[in-house]
Amino acid sequence: MMVRPFEEIVAEHGPAVLRVCRAVVGPVDAEDAWSETFLAALRAYPELAADANVEAWLVTIAHRKAIDLTRARARRPTAVGDLPEHPSSTERPEDWDGDLWAALRDLPTKQRASVAYHYLAGLPYREIATITGGTEDAARRAAADGIKKLRAGYLPALSTEGVK
Repeated sequence: MMVRPFEEIVAEHGPAVLRVCRAVVGPVDAEDAWSETFLAALRAYPELAADANVEAWLVTIAHRKAIDLTRARARRPTAVGDLPEHPSSTERPEDWDGDLWAALRDLPTKQRASVAYHYLAGLPYREIATITGGTEDAARRAAADGIKKLRAGYLPALSTEGVK
């Protein structure tokens, strides 16, 4: 089978990939994700198996590029007007009660990640295991151990506040 020119691949599958990008990252970043997808695909195209499902391959790349853009967007600083005089009540860790943030920060890395991913983001242990590089049981154990440490260290401090 003769390898098709990459331009034909772009022409045939470009609109579908753009739709996927728009659905995942929204209209503002969709074109960037689309461009990144086809740049990555162009580099990898020579090694693509002749019998590969090209559209599925491109959508997989688009999905990964969309995740990269979403993560990059989350790391960008955001401009604010005047800073508040008192701490915010947002769900960002830096805005939480200082003792809670300190208790979370003091947890071992895998426990802190497992607690955050499961209890704050709602991810199942299977996905946490994929992210942290362990097993599902290890992620479950790390989350349970982290919650146990938080209950032992942080919650007793709260229950004794205001008691004289």
